[in-house]
Amino acid sequence: MSHDPGPAFRALHRPGDPFVLANAWDLGSARMLAALGAQALGTSSAAYAFTLGRPDMGHVTRDEMLAHAQDLVAATPLPVSADLENGYGDAPDAVAETVRLACDAGLAGLSIEDVMPPAGAAYPFDLAVERIRAGAAAARACPRDIVLLARADGVMTGAYDLDEGIRRLQAFVTAGADAVYLPAPASMEDVARICASVEVPVNALAAGRFTDHRRADFAAAGVARISLGSALARATHRLIKDAAEAMLGDAGDFSLLSRSISGEAVDALLAKGTR
Repeated sequence: MSHDPGPAFRALHRPGDPFVLANAWDLGSARMLAALGAQALGTSSAAYAFTLGRPDMGHVTRDEMLAHAQDLVAATPLPVSADLENGYGDAPDAVAETVRLACDAGLAGLSIEDVMPPAGAAYPFDLAVERIRAGAAAARACPRDIVLLARADGVMTGAYDLDEGIRRLQAFVTAGADAVYLPAPASMEDVARICASVEVPVNALAAGRFTDHRRADFAAAGVARISLGSALARATHRLIKDAAEAMLGDAGDFSLLSRSISGEAVDALLAKGTR
């Protein structure tokens, strides 16, 4: 791959001036998001699993996810960061191999979680750190720039508390992570605490209770990147559910379809998003 999107992607990570990592789930959503102003794209393990008719966490293989990510890389000119779950293996060597394959796929970034699918139990602290150390070494050996984001997912899954999550983030930074992410803390005050606890860019999730906040709130907390996870895909699925229930139920109501946009408008966005 002659073009290296990594430096431009890395430069987007400015604490206090966050960009939105727009998580897409297919070529069409990727191109629409690019046309509408996204600066970078992310995959979502959950959103992609939904397109395959599968549940999230541990139900998509590494080969499937990397092929999907490579498709998104080719779909638009934007840098792409991949949600690679736990690295598709427990051992540090498995994480390192996943990072090498991510580099080969042309990705500008990737994330690695510290919990095991599908139940979300956390890796022991020392193993979690060694996994990130191995991934960081593989990232540094990549011939292109690639941003490794280390995730502390145990607060979200209930495996540990915020103090332990921050301890892990700090250890991940020491192990070589370029950026860190602790999904779904209790409040924006906790997000600010996370940002203050490390000297690398922090990703925050715009989902759940955090959809009540605006970009300026994340900026004030010190966030460098705002990801959507599967929230945009689930919003799309919500419309499918609500419209289908109205159409196929006793009411026979088609009014929710009025929220659609024209085929011509979609065509124009898809064309624009490829440029």
